[in-house]
Amino acid sequence: LGLMEVLPDDCVQVGKKELMYAGTVGLIIYLGGVIFINRKSTTSAKMVMAEVAKTMATDKVKVWVYPEGTRNCTGDLLPFKKGAFHLAVQAQVPVIPVVYSSFTTFYNPKKNLFTSGKIKVEVLPPIQTKGLTSDDVSDLTDRCFRTMRETLFRLSGRPS
Repeated sequence: LGLMEVLPDDCVQVGKKELMYAGTVGLIIYLGGVIFINRKSTTSAKMVMAEVAKTMATDKVKVWVYPEGTRNCTGDLLPFKKGAFHLAVQAQVPVIPVVYSSFTTFYNPKKNLFTSGKIKVEVLPPIQTKGLTSDDVSDLTDRCFRTMRETLFRLSGRPS
């Protein structure tokens, strides 16, 4: 929820449709303008992302995507889903990786409870997509994953 305060202007987040039904949080993120994706329907998700790509180009909207697709409490990254990278290539916009340090030392997943702690955030240099095609998406995804994983480990004080 804090991201809604720090996101740049004209920036929307993409989230899984299930979050819309998460009580008060669902209502808040819905009102915050989150674009919801039905991950169970590839066709529906692709149609939404194609519309998002058009909006990015015509209205100069920025899109914040979580490429892991779900919360991860392991202190490592899960494999990235390719939707965000297809979107960047389709819109011919750069990917700007943002990495947060691990929160595993102050989050209890069993109780769904955060205690006091600090998170470090690092914005990495943009990765250009101009001239890339859908054939390049796998390489782009892998490159972003490796770069973000190295940064995650460094920020979290873990060996890579």
